[in-house]
Amino acid sequence: MEKQKKNLKPYFLVLSFAVLIGVLLLPTPDDLPVMGHRALAVLAFAIILWVTEAVTYPVSAAMIVSLLTLLLGLSPKLDNPDELLTTKEALKMALGGFSSPAVALVAGALFLAAAMQATNLHKRLALYILSKVGAKTGAIVFGAILVSIILAFFVPSATARAGAIVPILLGMVAAFGLPANSRLGALLIITAVQSISIWNVGIKTAAAQNMVALDFIYEQFGVDVSWGQWFMYAAPWSIIMSVVLYFVMINVIRPETKVLEGGASIVHQNLKDLGPLRAEEKRLIIISLALLFFWATEKRFHPFDSTTVTIIAVAILLLPKIGVFTWKQVEKLIPWGTIIVFAVGIALGSILLATDGAQWLSDKMFGLMGLDSMPLLATIALLALFNILIHLGFASATALASALIPIVLVFASTLGSDVNPVGFVLIQQFVISFGFLLPVNAPQNMLAYGTGSFTVKDFFKAGLPIAIIGYVLILIFSATYWKWIGLL
Repeated sequence: MEKQKKNLKPYFLVLSFAVLIGVLLLPTPDDLPVMGHRALAVLAFAIILWVTEAVTYPVSAAMIVSLLTLLLGLSPKLDNPDELLTTKEALKMALGGFSSPAVALVAGALFLAAAMQATNLHKRLALYILSKVGAKTGAIVFGAILVSIILAFFVPSATARAGAIVPILLGMVAAFGLPANSRLGALLIITAVQSISIWNVGIKTAAAQNMVALDFIYEQFGVDVSWGQWFMYAAPWSIIMSVVLYFVMINVIRPETKVLEGGASIVHQNLKDLGPLRAEEKRLIIISLALLFFWATEKRFHPFDSTTVTIIAVAILLLPKIGVFTWKQVEKLIPWGTIIVFAVGIALGSILLATDGAQWLSDKMFGLMGLDSMPLLATIALLALFNILIHLGFASATALASALIPIVLVFASTLGSDVNPVGFVLIQQFVISFGFLLPVNAPQNMLAYGTGSFTVKDFFKAGLPIAIIGYVLILIFSATYWKWIGLL
């Protein structure tokens, strides 16, 4: 199966170029600038690359920048159609994402995740919590959910959080003499990664895709959503979904045993192996708690935005004696390709907004769906369902946010004065984190799937009720809580 997938990648690459050329050869509509037409062609090209993974995400980023530079550079200017934009100006637009504060925040978050890895603090925290919940299977499932929630506050990377908890849970399963692909293994690992996805919604800094949406929202509406505001909007949904997750998992995947005595001993042994809390871990705890305080009190007790305080924290982490690692150590732990893909995704979305490509596509796509004439709740319901279904083809929520949010932003602007467009877009962004159905829907899912502890069928069987309940809860919140607090 894997071999066949690899053999198909060159064909997918050819397909992406064929679609690009096909869109470019279509007549430019009268209500769409040439630059907007060409930006949409690049978007179609990018979506095929992202969905099929014909090339790696960083390679796709380089290709997208190249195409944007060439195609936009040879396009008429928006304000003066008699002149070409020039490749120099187009390159500035294609690289514009790198100047976004959101990219700096994501980069800073990756440094924090690397600091946790370098010191093993995230592992110590996970082990400590699991050591306190007891040996019963239900208690360990609760512990896995609790670990993922607490780590979401301090480790702003879903993949890093999965990397911390999955090996520990597998160790507990092994200690009881069960294989990784046992029912117990499937139960614990799927629970952990589903909880990670749930809290990607609940906390602003928990996932990179949130930063994509917030950057577009600020660019379009000039509204900066603080950490505390996001938490007030989304955390209640995540709290309820965490309870739902617990009951769904213990009923859908029934383990071989209800007590895991051997697992408890291995947790205590692993904690003992880590030794006493080291000086660099203590410093990281202080820095992390201070950072969480500044995130949570943004716009209330101080004037500093999340990005600024995160970058300051990174600088402190790198200081000799005060910090926890050196640049030489950390540069090996940072997935630099993630930052590049993130920046290029923001640039592509910004170009779609600036060239009216997003406006045109929004009018056509949502007009055909009839959303513009529906009640608000029905509009949210249909768009969220579309969002969930299209996510089945995306392995990256960041890529999905880059492609979809600019279009949703434009549509939100047409909803009328009685609707808060920022809230409407945020709700769709929450749904973008619904990586519940397939392992390929999120990097943390794929990390867990790589352990062999569960099948795709297991994941889907558990994820389907979670996705359905999560979707219904989005609609209930849209009709009640989010209206009450002014999000809608």
